[in-house]
Amino acid sequence: MEILGGPLFAVAGAGESHGPGVSTIVFGCPAGLLLRRADIQTFLDRRRPGSNRHGTPRHEDDKVTLLSGLYSESDLDGLLSGPTVEIVADGKSQQTESYGSGYTTGEPIAALVLSTSKRSRHYDQFAGPTGQVRPGHTDLVKHHKSQGFVDVRGGGRSSYRSTISDVIGGSIARLWLQETFGTVFLSSIVQVGPLKTETSLAAHFQGLIRDAGHLTVSAQAIGLVEALLDEAEIRSLDSAFAEDAGELIKRTRIDGDSLGAAVEVVAVNPPALLGEPLYQSLKVRLMGALGGLNAVQSCEVGDGAAVVARRGSENNDPIRASGYQANSHGGLLGGITTGSPLVCRVGFKPTSTITKAQQSVRKNLEEIDYQLAEGRHDPCVGVRAGVTLESRMAIEVMNAVLMHQAGRVDPANFRIFD
Repeated sequence: MEILGGPLFAVAGAGESHGPGVSTIVFGCPAGLLLRRADIQTFLDRRRPGSNRHGTPRHEDDKVTLLSGLYSESDLDGLLSGPTVEIVADGKSQQTESYGSGYTTGEPIAALVLSTSKRSRHYDQFAGPTGQVRPGHTDLVKHHKSQGFVDVRGGGRSSYRSTISDVIGGSIARLWLQETFGTVFLSSIVQVGPLKTETSLAAHFQGLIRDAGHLTVSAQAIGLVEALLDEAEIRSLDSAFAEDAGELIKRTRIDGDSLGAAVEVVAVNPPALLGEPLYQSLKVRLMGALGGLNAVQSCEVGDGAAVVARRGSENNDPIRASGYQANSHGGLLGGITTGSPLVCRVGFKPTSTITKAQQSVRKNLEEIDYQLAEGRHDPCVGVRAGVTLESRMAIEVMNAVLMHQAGRVDPANFRIFD
């Protein structure tokens, strides 16, 4: 069973790249959050194919439909203002309204996103027991794991399209966390191929914290950063780097090749004291959730591998009454949050599917000179990955908040009558 997060806040998804759609169920959102379909759609628009000219040329609108878990006694018209859902079966049409805006009830929230831009013939060369294997892809291992019953279209369940569920669940978590704690999740591309930037979200926010003398970053300061990220050629705090990286991605696409990338993801204003010291360490959970995303090869917390070359006297973050004065620990000590920004850096391998000729095999292990026949693919998957990393971080933080709260039981919350 694959569930993201959990056990108290969790996301379950289903759906293949070229199937009818991707369905999502989000468990554990507390009752009383005002949830608007449009808010979820904002994050899905960042993730969807075609949202960035440096990503895949495949275009999907990815319009979300909410089917359960919301109610609004005072605004039934707003509640039922979502897209109309229609099923035509046996020559008969059935229609119903979906949810547009309402309050979470504490029950599971179900969502559906249809897949409408499919060219399944592009994958004929990978089908069957003699289908070709793309180097770096899951074709060979999934063929044998499924005993030959794998869906090869678009990578099936292994497709990045499956992350629609991550973003839907993460959008709910981040909306709740922002309303409750003022927590905001951001990401910035910091490396594309050999190009690197020295501009860091973590360093920027640590500078604001140092100047303010406390750990809380204002909504205005966060908004300014979000505006810079939205305006860049690719989503990076360094606009000059973003322009150069965009040109490199363009040249690489023309050359039939692909690029790796590194993405910094940060939670600003996170609550302190989340996580456990060992098996439910939030560091373990975050490294698993972020490191387990499609095409990810590395996940570092805080200053990551750079701390190996330091002495303890250089690496230990000074502490004053106002909080930690630096953040090499990335907001986590002993797997527990300190209140400083949560910081992770995630490395993506180059997209496996490229048009350059390569050595490979068929699924029956016959050796071949492999050449992609046709298809539409991201030359650099990191360009669209930031919102999914933010979402996965939000899901784990949300679950950790509820786990922390579970250890502080108040009998007053367990009464009906005085």
